[in-house]
Amino acid sequence: MSRVVLVTGVSRYLGGRMARILTAEPGIERVIGVDVVPPRQDIGGAEFVRADIRNPIISKVIRAASVDTVVHMGVIATPVQAGGRMSMKEINVIGTMQLLAACQKAPTLEKLVVKSTTAVYGSGPKDPAMFTEEMQPKHPPSSGWAKDSVEVGGYVRGFARRRPDVAVTKLRLANFFGPTVDTPMTSYFSLPVIPTVLGYDARLQFIHEDDGLEALRRAVTEDHPGTFNIAGDGILLLSQAARRAGRPIAPIPAPMVGLVGAAVRRAGLADFSPEQVRFLTYGRGVDTTRMRDVFGLHPQHTTAETFDEFVRSRTTPRLIPPEKVEAAERQLISLLGRGTAHA
Repeated sequence: MSRVVLVTGVSRYLGGRMARILTAEPGIERVIGVDVVPPRQDIGGAEFVRADIRNPIISKVIRAASVDTVVHMGVIATPVQAGGRMSMKEINVIGTMQLLAACQKAPTLEKLVVKSTTAVYGSGPKDPAMFTEEMQPKHPPSSGWAKDSVEVGGYVRGFARRRPDVAVTKLRLANFFGPTVDTPMTSYFSLPVIPTVLGYDARLQFIHEDDGLEALRRAVTEDHPGTFNIAGDGILLLSQAARRAGRPIAPIPAPMVGLVGAAVRRAGLADFSPEQVRFLTYGRGVDTTRMRDVFGLHPQHTTAETFDEFVRSRTTPRLIPPEKVEAAERQLISLLGRGTAHA
């Protein structure tokens, strides 16, 4: 039977690549990419429909095309992408609510695939060595993308109860890394000097962009209902990652980290949310047994290999404007001087 797949968030890099990958799949007759702005990248044979998932019009799009599979990749990771935190929350949470309401009314819908994140487990000193999919966070996210993703997960569970006839797959993906993807974490490791939290060495896990997209492709083309952690093998400590990147670190006393993060964010060098600061303090590890034994995915890249490929791709980096670096350095020196004076 031919399939009709709708992909949200298609104007962003991963959503656009996912749409392009699905157009090459045998058995998929039609791929519809939805977003509020046209994609700047090639989306293959996918059709672009300008639509805001916060608007009930998304229901008409799903019904008119007789969509049987929805791939929700429209959750935004940073306020910069959305034009502010309020707009980001509306797109992430209200948009998901409207999308799920449309899905609930769609008689042709058979499958829902949701791109989630391991950030839903939070980060803190009481965390287990590895989170399994059944575990609840010891330190639940309290802000930003991670908190939005927790709320989205709750709405998805509610949808699954109301539509038991629809196969729901939720992928909790580790931080995407690779040669072409840009995320808050890739921006962080591209800084000329990497600020770290004094006295801590966070545990990091990554998924290569190709492996992450392969997981999403399999969720669409195969039947794997349930929730799955998706990450590459192994752990890197933050200090090890900095050495591999050839970047010096600047240990910051914990009380100053928020101010330093805000300074770097204002300078436009990287986006530091409070949740990301907690992650860079404590890190996080997830168990991927179900990914291998139940989902059947064996990533081609380990966490270390994924990071190394990212580093190689930045050998000739896109240079940060000197004036931005100088502004960040001035703010950092000022803040550290202020912290020393109060010590």
